Amino acid sequence: MSFHDGWAAINLEMPDRVPRTEYSVSEHWELVSKVTGVDIKADSLNETKIKASAAFIRAWNYDLYWNVLVGGGIFGEKRTKMGHAVYSSGGTDFDTHIEQLYADPEDSMGFDPWALYGKKDQHKLVGDFNSHYQYSCALNPDLVNMTGIYVTCMSGLIEIFGWDTLLSAAGIDPDGFGEVTNRYSSWILQYFNALAECDSPVVMVHDDIVWSSGAFLHPDWYRRFIFPNYRKCFAPLIEAKKIILYTSDGDYTRFIDDVAGCGINGFVFEPLTDMQYIAEKYGKTHCFVGNADTRVLLNGSRDDIYAEVKRCMDIGKQYPGFFMAVGNHIPSNTPVDNVMYYNEAYEKMSKR
Repeated sequence: MSFHDGWAAINLEMPDRVPRTEYSVSEHWELVSKVTGVDIKADSLNETKIKASAAFIRAWNYDLYWNVLVGGGIFGEKRTKMGHAVYSSGGTDFDTHIEQLYADPEDSMGFDPWALYGKKDQHKLVGDFNSHYQYSCALNPDLVNMTGIYVTCMSGLIEIFGWDTLLSAAGIDPDGFGEVTNRYSSWILQYFNALAECDSPVVMVHDDIVWSSGAFLHPDWYRRFIFPNYRKCFAPLIEAKKIILYTSDGDYTRFIDDVAGCGINGFVFEPLTDMQYIAEKYGKTHCFVGNADTRVLLNGSRDDIYAEVKRCMDIGKQYPGFFMAVGNHIPSNTPVDNVMYYNEAYEKMSKR
């Protein structure tokens, strides 16, 4: 692991090698066992899993660790339960529980986060962010760590309302749902104010504003209600001189310029978002992380995997802030030999 290389890239000072991060693969237990020699399985003790994951991250020489603290749990039971398909090794994340906070989309227009969730203790929020960041630094001391927020705006609304109610409400009354969005942003701002005060110099802001085909609401709606609220929430981070990394799943190519205009310092994205555009327009002013396609690792040949790594390197390697990563995670059903070869290809091409 290299804090030096990760920190250099974050600050647009080109390191001698292309730094890297990955997502989920440190919980691909068959792979973790092969790389580290630790006998680890889906039903192993949690403490053993944490140690094995940290050993894997060291072995794979991560330079940056994607991490957030604030997710859907902050809403307690006052949110929609949408269940969960199998993703994790052993199916430990499978959940059939479905429950709606607002069954009637029109009822959701009365949503008041201050009444539902209340005002938060700012001192405690800062302390929670600091504890999260310090724990991450202790676990993985030799790379760039962070803390952050998962439910920035749209992701928070998805957690609270669920897809059915959200899409129905926004379709029935776009302006009314925009006001709901404004009220949510006024409440989540408490967490951004605390994030600005915490010790972490790098912060992650996550918000799934699109899906695989792009925007699921009219682009004008985003520009009226999402990005103005981003600017309000990011303002304390900018004032505190935090390095702001931004993540959205799906294809947010259409909104790259809008996101950049909100004051972020780096882009994190899946293969659907156009890395070539980001590199050419923002590669000298922003860091960016991506964006090999996990489907190639899952189903491709060695030649396919090599070509996918080369595609990313050909775009990103010439820019100082480029980090290599598989943009849409490496899940536990990915063949171990394919993942090992991906890492071999990365290591071969990472030297500048």
